[in-house]
Amino acid sequence: MSAADVPRPDGAAGAVAAKRVKAVATPRMTWVTLALMTTSSVASLRSSPTMAVYGLACVFLYVVPAIVFLLPTALVSAELASGWEGGVYNWVAQGLSKPLGFLAVWCQFAMTIFYYPSLLAYVASTIAYVVDPSLASNGLYTAIVIMVLYWTGVWVSSRGTGAVAGLASWGLIIGTLIPGALLVVLGFVFLGQGNPSAAPMSADHLLPAWTGLASLVLIVNNFLSYSGMEMNAVHVSSLRNPGKEFPRSMFLAVGMVLLIFILPALAISWVVPADQLSLTAGVMQAFDAFFQYFHIGWLTPLVAVGLVAASLGGMLTWLAGPSKGLLMISRQEGYLPPSLQRLNGHGVQQNILVAQGAVTTVIALMYALIPDVSSVYWIFSVITTQVYLIVYLLMFLAAIRLRKLQPNHPRGYRAPALGVLCVVGLLASAAAMVIGFVPSSQFGGGSVWAYIGIVGGGLLLLGVIIPFGFLKASKPEWRDPAAAAAIEGEAA
Repeated sequence: MSAADVPRPDGAAGAVAAKRVKAVATPRMTWVTLALMTTSSVASLRSSPTMAVYGLACVFLYVVPAIVFLLPTALVSAELASGWEGGVYNWVAQGLSKPLGFLAVWCQFAMTIFYYPSLLAYVASTIAYVVDPSLASNGLYTAIVIMVLYWTGVWVSSRGTGAVAGLASWGLIIGTLIPGALLVVLGFVFLGQGNPSAAPMSADHLLPAWTGLASLVLIVNNFLSYSGMEMNAVHVSSLRNPGKEFPRSMFLAVGMVLLIFILPALAISWVVPADQLSLTAGVMQAFDAFFQYFHIGWLTPLVAVGLVAASLGGMLTWLAGPSKGLLMISRQEGYLPPSLQRLNGHGVQQNILVAQGAVTTVIALMYALIPDVSSVYWIFSVITTQVYLIVYLLMFLAAIRLRKLQPNHPRGYRAPALGVLCVVGLLASAAAMVIGFVPSSQFGGGSVWAYIGIVGGGLLLLGVIIPFGFLKASKPEWRDPAAAAAIEGEAA
């Protein structure tokens, strides 16, 4: 959600003047810069262990969703962002309806409820490799770390500190690029010295072994790995020639993202057998194995600090963003009660963060109650993906409708073959949602129906019951457009 760059006078002349001012004020950006920004917001090492269990087949499992989901999302959202300000809420509200627009922005917010526990579980396991590696599989320890770090994040965010931006910016370098490059280099040296790979690297292992739908379940997590492309689409108007430069930028970003995802996942599979790989601690398992082999164990704490810094920076960024978007829409349309719309002395939506924190605390306790940490991590990752996929389903539908209903609306960029891109994106998102209900081998042999019940219950509660409950309860007197405009102005 972004505010207008300049105040807009009423009338046709005022609109023209505003467009001219905006054209002058809009900073120019090269397509390479946009590609780097996109890469930094999407790429991460956190999902590498999830795909490393498939060995060489992880290449296939990363490339397929990149083609059928990542590219359609990037190109379609670029057209929407270049024609309609206001982010996914306004896109869906204009193309479908305001209530569905609220559902979209709600799902952007709600997916973080499960995103934070899974992210912080990864942080907990990373910290464990500095303190005591055995703690990485301890549910109680993981639950305590999640709660402490989350509430610390809420406190930091509620102070309105500027340190959040700096931590997030450096996260890509110290927590992704440097550790990822180190992991890959160590892996190649390890193999170059004649050591056998823990996972087969022959051509007949390029595709995952087919054992039914469960053999493809891990591909679902990759849809969430690629999420966030729509946020960078707002920069399309900053390019000199969006029609040519934006696709070029996206193809470069996709290439870099694939390298960051695939190479570290392969390096992990070379040194950690699939049956011993933890979905939360897999990255540190690989580093620990390489460091022990090369007798440089003293690097373990340094790498752990970098990975933790990157993850915490990402958490703080997400903590402030979606909740503020939800707040602004709720103040404009009256979707949330006044108690959740209040701000603290620093202008932060503290009540929303606290309410979210209460739910996060309950979820964190599941790590203490369910013995297998990897199973809990996987379940939460799937629920996160399921809820966020609703956003993309609505976005693709809205794009089709807007091209039909408002064909002459000014757009800085028009996606080629928009209908085909949207249909591909819709089918891929729907397929991912269905596959998400099939438990993977990482579920630890638990009850299939329990898994379906937890995932389905989480999706139904967060994606249907709660948002439509807010819509049903909304009242005209809950609207506060002036306050929403003030917040939007501060964010611009």
